[in-house]
This record gives sequence, structure tokens and C-alpha cells, in this order.
Amino acid sequence: MNRTTLSLIAGATALAAVTGFAAVSAPDPEAAGQRTGAAATLPVERTGLLCPRPSTSDLAETTYTSFTPVTEGADDKGTAVLRSAAQQSAPDENEDAEGEETEKDGETTEKGEETEKGDKDAAKDDKADRPVLQLKEPGKPVSAEADGADAPALVGTADGRFASGWTAQQTTEVAAGTGRGLQGVACSAADTQFWFPGASTDDSRTDYIHLTNPDDSAAVVDIELYGKDGELETTVGEGITVKPRSAEPVLLSTLTAEKQTDVTVHVVVRSGRVGAAVQALDDETGGDWLPASADPSGRLVLPGIPKDAKAVRLVAFTPGDADVDLKVRLAAPSGLITPAGNETLHLKGGMTAAFDLGDLTRGEAGSLVLTAPDGSVPVVAAVRVLRGEEGKQESAFIPAARPIETRATALDNTAKGTTLSVTAPEGGAEIKVTASAGTKGGTPQTKTYSIKSGTTQDIEAPVPAGLKGGYALTVETRSGGPVYASRTLASTEGGVPYFTVQPLPDDRGMVAVPDASEDLSVLQR
Repeated sequence: MNRTTLSLIAGATALAAVTGFAAVSAPDPEAAGQRTGAAATLPVERTGLLCPRPSTSDLAETTYTSFTPVTEGADDKGTAVLRSAAQQSAPDENEDAEGEETEKDGETTEKGEETEKGDKDAAKDDKADRPVLQLKEPGKPVSAEADGADAPALVGTADGRFASGWTAQQTTEVAAGTGRGLQGVACSAADTQFWFPGASTDDSRTDYIHLTNPDDSAAVVDIELYGKDGELETTVGEGITVKPRSAEPVLLSTLTAEKQTDVTVHVVVRSGRVGAAVQALDDETGGDWLPASADPSGRLVLPGIPKDAKAVRLVAFTPGDADVDLKVRLAAPSGLITPAGNETLHLKGGMTAAFDLGDLTRGEAGSLVLTAPDGSVPVVAAVRVLRGEEGKQESAFIPAARPIETRATALDNTAKGTTLSVTAPEGGAEIKVTASAGTKGGTPQTKTYSIKSGTTQDIEAPVPAGLKGGYALTVETRSGGPVYASRTLASTEGGVPYFTVQPLPDDRGMVAVPDASEDLSVLQR
């Protein structure tokens, strides 16, 4: 194998490692403007996303949105399609009625009637293969709506000009019942490990871990639960099979007999890969999606706690055996401050700990910054936020987030009710924010902002001129230190402040590919 082949494989392998699955082609030296011996930064040319099943409520109203920003150097052709994942369902209760034999594809019943099951299955497969969302052009989002409990989980791929920065979101409003309120989650790439601090097996909560398998072979998954005294004994948490191209919701309370308010969920994929997200539903305070925390680290940032939060509950976990005293700071508009009475929080190794921080933000934008001494002990964390007065409260979750390295996008924004919160905890930064065209019309608008070191700002994000429908907000880093961001969607229904918060991870739309002339013969060892 020659060195050119090796260098291209190295670039593609690194890309696949960070995006779940993705691909690049050989770089065009002139298009990339690369120098001999230097890595070229190129747009991703293929990627995939998974969206969990939105709701089991018949009252749910779901909006799916898909978007790709305009990317310089991207291919001029391509597609971005989201389709329904094949759902595994129980046999029809009426299928064996009146003592007749179970019908099979292509066979007849005892009465000699030709079965219709084969035709029904073919129709079902055809429906599942139809695109739910398909982009027409970069820079313009598309949306689709689905009502009730039949809204499906989605599996999709994008290639060519649509792959770099491809983002999808589902937003669901549930009018009543357990989990009533606004629930939102950004669709994510498949992976092999996830951490979810902030889940629960308590009687007042109905928490599901949604597992979505995009591949043509089965995935095998282990689910570990950790409570206040360590790992919980589970009955069926090991070796869960997720069938090919299917979605599997698992009710956490069925995995263990122990009822605990605060639980950390660890998902480990033995074979294959899956997408994973926790849907946390409460009898009294609504519910929302709990995305996976950033990987265990000695420094975590939880961006964009709403300024009118009535209560903030921090849940944290350290996977190792070592205890740790976390230093807690709040990045406020004026800078980093230490919350009175919560200067440090003690975590015992392998045990989930929860801390009530009250009305932490006190009317100002804020982000939590958690630090272990010398960064030596890795931690995962998330906060549960309540808004509204007692009896009319709604909840949402903010996990520890990854920084925006280059670009990130939030979807399904509205002219009113959207808050973009940005923090730069380690140094000042300049960002560019672009409001896309609307799903039904409008002209893109762009603004630049300076974020002071150690602060969080709820910025007045641009809105498309002549907006019709929803739109995308894309944040690009221009200079300075690490930037973290989240987007809050809010509305009021019946006096209840519905809201949902999504951190903005980097879209990983660009990748550094070594120059073909680089000497990578070391890879042959």
C-alpha cells in the first residue's frame, strides 16, 4: 500500500471516529488551497443522524426540522433524507380471533382465504421508506408535522453538499398528562457509549431510554444504572438487542426494583452502534428530553440556564473509585462568581449525587462551570431546571456540553420565544450568528457579537427579514477561547411556561485531511 492511500485512509478514519459515520473524498489541492505537507480542512461528504420516537401521547404534536448551512468548498450535488425507522410492534390482537390459525405471508387460512398480511407488510415497508424530510437546498430549512403517538423515530443520511453541518431537530408539544409541555431534542449521530446523569426511577417519573439502530445488523446494548449508593441491581439491563433499523424505548423503572429520585444511566454498546436519549416525564412538572452529557472530564460547562429559573438541581457522577470536590462557579453577565453556600460539592466515586441550587441565576443569564482539582477526576453532570409558579411549573434539562469548535446550529426557532445563550468561560470570543431563511419564506440575516471572558450572554439573535415559518440559527466561532451555547424555546399555555433547552454541539462539518504527499509510513507499523 503506498503512502497516498495511507494518508487518505487516516483522514477518513479520524473523521469516522468523531462523527459516528462520515466520509471524505480525496482533496482537490486547488479547491482546498492546501500547501504541500500541510493538512487541508475539507467539508464532510457523508454523515448520518438519528431522531428518537417523539412521544407515546395521543395529544402530542410534533414538528421535525432539517437544515444544512451553506458551506464553502462543498460539493454541488447531494441529498439529505430522513426516513421513519422500522418500528417493532406486537402482533395484532385480532389476528387470531375466532379460533383461526395465525396468518403467514403468502399462505391461506383454514377457510382458504388468501392472507392480506403480505400486502399489508409491503405497504408498511413502502411507507417506512418514504422520506419524512428531504432538503432541497443548503441554507433553507424544511419541516414536517406529525400528530399523536404514531410519530416515528427517524433515521437519515446526508451526502455531498448537504453533509457538512447537517442538523435535525424534533419539537413536541403535549397538551396534558404526564410530560405535558414542550419537549425538544436535536437528532444525533450513532455512537457506542453514552452518559445520562439526571434520570430517575422514582414513582413520580416515567423515564425511557430510547435506543435507535440505523444499521442492517442488530446492536447489543448494556444499560447500567447508578444511584446514591452506587450501582443499582438490574434485572434485564444486560444484552438488550435492538433490531436492525429499528427504535427501542426502554422504561428505566422496569430495569430495577429500586426507586431513586436521581440516577445516572450509562449505555454501553457491545456490538454495533445506536443513537440514545432519555425522555424524562414527570406527573406534575411536565418533562423534556435529557441528551447525553459530554464525555467524563475534570472540567464541565452547562450552558444557558434560563434567567427566570425557579429551581436548579444539579446531578453529577464520577465513574471512577476516587472521590472529588467539585469547584462550582456561575458564568454570569458580569463574570465568574461563586454561588453562596455551594462553593464546592463533594462526589463519592461511583455514586450519583444531587444538589439543589435554588434560583441560581436570579434574573440573569448564567452557565455552570464545574472544575475538579487539577482536572484529575472525570465527571459527568446535568441540571434539571424548573420555570413557573408552584402548581404550574415546567421542567427541562441541560447536560454538560461540548464546545463549539467551528460551527453549530439550532433549529425550529420562532420570531418570539427563542433565546440564544452563549458563554466563553476561559477567554473572550467573537462569534457570528446567521438566521437562515424561514421554512416558508424570509431573507437570511447575520450579526457578530463579542463575548467577554468568563461571562454568559443572552444575545439578541437576528431574525430573517420577512420571516414565514421557523428558521435556523447558526453560530460560528471567529476568534478567542472556547465557546459554549444553548438555545431555549418558550411559550405559555394555560398559564404554564412551556420551554425546552438544547445545548449546541459543534456540527463537525469540517475535517482536517493530511496532504497526500505527507509521509505517513509510520501507520504501517
